[in-house]
Amino acid sequence: ASQRQQRAAQHVKQQRTRALFTMATEVSEMTLEEQAALKAKRTFKKFSYRGIDLDKLLDLTHEELMKLVHARARRRFNRGLKRKPMALIKKLRKAKKDIGPLDKPEIVKTHLRNMIIVPEMIGSVVGVYNGKTFTTVEIKPEMVARYLAEFSITYKPISHGRPGIGATNSSRFIPLK
Repeated sequence: ASQRQQRAAQHVKQQRTRALFTMATEVSEMTLEEQAALKAKRTFKKFSYRGIDLDKLLDLTHEELMKLVHARARRRFNRGLKRKPMALIKKLRKAKKDIGPLDKPEIVKTHLRNMIIVPEMIGSVVGVYNGKTFTTVEIKPEMVARYLAEFSITYKPISHGRPGIGATNSSRFIPLK
């Protein structure tokens, strides 16, 4: 019985590889419109933010979104988005508008690390300044209601090497030969 199960498992594995190979060749022969339709048709785990699907999340008004987010973000939205955050959102809209169906938008550089990610920004590419360089961040649905700074680390994590000059005598002992 075990040999029969092994053969059956091997047969299933071969069928899967054949199916994947035929799908790959079919996709390469499709036009751009067909590829875009196939991409839209693929099923993934549905994203939801606090019980609301991504499609509905994008349609929410500012006030409805404000009720969903955490207290700090709610306070920030309540006090109003100032000129600089609104300018960033306008630049992101413009970058998204100027692209084709399968392209990524242009990188929009910003110093606004304290910008809260709103659903409108999903799919955009932002260069977040970390004090030295701009870290490229592609905004995904899971990032909603978090800060841009959370995705651009400001320091280089250390990896400890050998003890240096300032170390104690016992720890820096190096034999002569």
